Amino acid sequence: DEQTAPDLYHVVEDMAMVAQIPMPRVFIIDDPALNAFATGSNPQNAAVACTQGLLEIMDDNELAGVLGHELGHIKHRDILISTIASTFAGAIANITRFLPYFSNSGDNRRKNNNVGLIMLVSILAPIAAMIIQMSISRKREFMADEAGAEFSGNPLYLRNALIKLENYSQAIPMENQNPATANMFIINPLANIGKLQDLFRTHPATEDRIRELEKMARQKN
Repeated sequence: DEQTAPDLYHVVEDMAMVAQIPMPRVFIIDDPALNAFATGSNPQNAAVACTQGLLEIMDDNELAGVLGHELGHIKHRDILISTIASTFAGAIANITRFLPYFSNSGDNRRKNNNVGLIMLVSILAPIAAMIIQMSISRKREFMADEAGAEFSGNPLYLRNALIKLENYSQAIPMENQNPATANMFIINPLANIGKLQDLFRTHPATEDRIRELEKMARQKN
């Protein structure tokens, strides 16, 4: 609160006023890594959290850029949207598990054709649903970056913060990494591995986010 962490509290308070949303609850994560996240299904029941490492490394402008990004998620109700998207993806995955049980009617040739088609659909449908879910997540990150640039007053504040976040995430990984919550952070603490990583990223590539912020800065000038 204002007594226990006045500097952080006042930055969040300023960003919330600019964003025209209620003041969210504020938390500090006892972790030397640099990261932050927001949560809450609506602006009236929201919270924002920063790691101790973020507060120690970021300057005031960079911190404003990061917190502006997180309040952008709150203003856009991204937590609710991502929850709905993941629920649909999970529902599709579960439904396809039962498809083979519907292939037991008809003659043998038709049955064999049905089995092949249903097996193909049961494999591809969950993958397609996951790709769509990740695509929605990446789009919301770009929107939150735009909000962070707007609320903090300068796109380069968040650009500089992202550079630090990317560099320090390699040197100082988060101590408690949880795949269930990794997509909530401004930088995903879990590395994406594989040739198809771009399809399954929860976040856009940091260099793409930096490029968009620099483009916004040029347009603003």
